[in-house]
Amino acid sequence: MDWTGSKILVTGGASFIGSHLVDALIRRGAAVRVVDDLTSGRLENIQRHLDAKCVEFIRGDLREPGLTRQAVKGVRIVFHLAADHGGRGYVDLHQAGPASNLFLDGVVFWEALKAGVEKIVFASSGCVYPNFLQSDPTQDVYLTEDVVKPPHDADNMYGWAKLMGELTLQAYYREHGLRTASCRYFTVYGPRGVENHAVIAMIAKAFVGQNPFEVWGDGTQVRNWTYIDDIVEGTVLAAEKIDDGTAVNLGTMERVRVLDAVNMVFKYTGHTADIKLRPDMPTGPLNRVADNSLAKRLLAWEPRFPFREGLQRTIDWYFSTKDRAQVQGILGRMLTER
Repeated sequence: MDWTGSKILVTGGASFIGSHLVDALIRRGAAVRVVDDLTSGRLENIQRHLDAKCVEFIRGDLREPGLTRQAVKGVRIVFHLAADHGGRGYVDLHQAGPASNLFLDGVVFWEALKAGVEKIVFASSGCVYPNFLQSDPTQDVYLTEDVVKPPHDADNMYGWAKLMGELTLQAYYREHGLRTASCRYFTVYGPRGVENHAVIAMIAKAFVGQNPFEVWGDGTQVRNWTYIDDIVEGTVLAAEKIDDGTAVNLGTMERVRVLDAVNMVFKYTGHTADIKLRPDMPTGPLNRVADNSLAKRLLAWEPRFPFREGLQRTIDWYFSTKDRAQVQGILGRMLTER
């Protein structure tokens, strides 16, 4: 697909994932518009594009219908990443905020349809998967897209909203012919990530010298952390190759225990500390790992960055850009907030 000159909207485009997607689209020659209310996004993430006048920026809340109508005007493709979201502490402890995503997504989809947008690519989540399939960390579980079916059992209100977004886009394709795709992101990490997500939180704790080093749960939880560059590449490929609302996993198939990730952080940062387990804190599913065979088949996509390499890159970025006093001041709040 030739992206040159294509008018593209990235909602949430100043966020961690959104800003990396903006980078990729600019490299491909797209004309990018970003909408972000900056509640969790940071203008600094796209500042160089603003300075170069190759990104149009609109600051505002897409739950305001008039703003959304303005944002989608003249747009060919919408990458919809904006959401009320956070890390595990936020997903478990806050339901009202993520519930507003039901309205936010509905407004964006409806206004895009009315404006004649050709395609919507939706940032979904591994949180759509049934909780009951993810309860035993001793099993080698790989979640395939087809297990998301009735009776649904999504992960908190955030997961339910993502699931409803996927189903809405499938209905829009069937009934209105609007081309759509959904990308189920699995535990994304990398430069520009924030401290409310696990990998950045681990790095931040090492950065400020936390001792004892707190680990939520018993540390046996299994994840497949996926590096940001791989996520962005898969998202662009979904825009190029999926039209019918199919949801596809974007995640590695590496099975990494939380405690093993912590020990890697210790190794790469040189931090030493006693580990204090916190089973009283939110832990989420105990065994969440994607099967990415559908993405390989439909998109010819495979993750390029193993966790060890991506973690080292992320640590290098974090330690070279952050201020210890500032991180110390926000870390406790960020673990459970946006």
